[in-house]
Amino acid sequence: YHNFSYTIKFLREAALDPSVTSIKITIYRLAKISYIASSLINAAKNGKDVTVQIELQARFDEEANIYYAEKMQDEGVKLIFGVPGLKVHSKICVIERREEDKIKRYGFISTGNFNSSTAKIYTDYTLFTSNQEILKDLNKVFNFFETNYIVNNYKHLIVSPHYSRNSFSKLIDEEIAKVTSGGKGRIRIKLNSISNYKMVDKLYQASQAGVKIQMIVRGICCLKSGIEGFSKNIEAISIVDKYLEHPRVLIFGDDGEEKVYISSSDWMTRNLDNRVEVSCPIYDKDVKKEIIDTFMICWNDNVKARLFGADQNNEYRKNELPPIRSQFETYNYYLK
Repeated sequence: YHNFSYTIKFLREAALDPSVTSIKITIYRLAKISYIASSLINAAKNGKDVTVQIELQARFDEEANIYYAEKMQDEGVKLIFGVPGLKVHSKICVIERREEDKIKRYGFISTGNFNSSTAKIYTDYTLFTSNQEILKDLNKVFNFFETNYIVNNYKHLIVSPHYSRNSFSKLIDEEIAKVTSGGKGRIRIKLNSISNYKMVDKLYQASQAGVKIQMIVRGICCLKSGIEGFSKNIEAISIVDKYLEHPRVLIFGDDGEEKVYISSSDWMTRNLDNRVEVSCPIYDKDVKKEIIDTFMICWNDNVKARLFGADQNNEYRKNELPPIRSQFETYNYYLK
């Protein structure tokens, strides 16, 4: 819905800015013609300290990644080829800039790859931030790539493989506690896939406690929703349309007290236990509202949404309301 050129321009300007001292970025999938890689090479040529964590085992994109890895290495970019035993799937960048004799950080965190080709057909979120606390945490993630025998503590980010399962379980527990104390609990989740049985069981537990759960899962969904006495309070849909729904969004709570996260991680065992993934809290009220609004646009889809019901027929949602095709309505939302 927005032009991917913002991301490219951000890196291009960093490459040319004489006050920028370093750029660190993770790369999972590169386009065959990558302006991202070109910007990083130019930054290295301009004397910046450029560090790239590149995943050579990104399925279907190995050739492009290896080609640009060799090219970047030849131009003086420092490359890190993964963490032993883990695949690096996080999509993060930290830029350090000297301002008035101090180093200030800028960066971005995304649910999708820094790939100009897939950006045309995938929907994703990218948060550009100058929040120094978040960026301090992001810098710790890059430190982990180089000294991965050290497990860092993070104040804001939720990072796999060490923290995601427990952190999200605690957030679910918070919603359960609200219900047991007489309040209302609500969880809204948008993922590509959910198959980890422990997280599925945790959502069942929340449902049985009375927490209302709305889930948008494009692909694999190993959770059965709408079963009386078991998962009655869980509703789940899948949307397959013109663009591939790729964001991972987690919303806990309601009525202006929501905790909102964007994430690179699905709730699969490989994402929770065998990959480096980053989930980031959204603190800005306007950005938080935008994410919740677009989630609800998708939730109200009655054209391309299929129901993950107890009968598992995956039928299209049909109701008497005016037609809502969420991808078209999201486009209109951003036009306003």
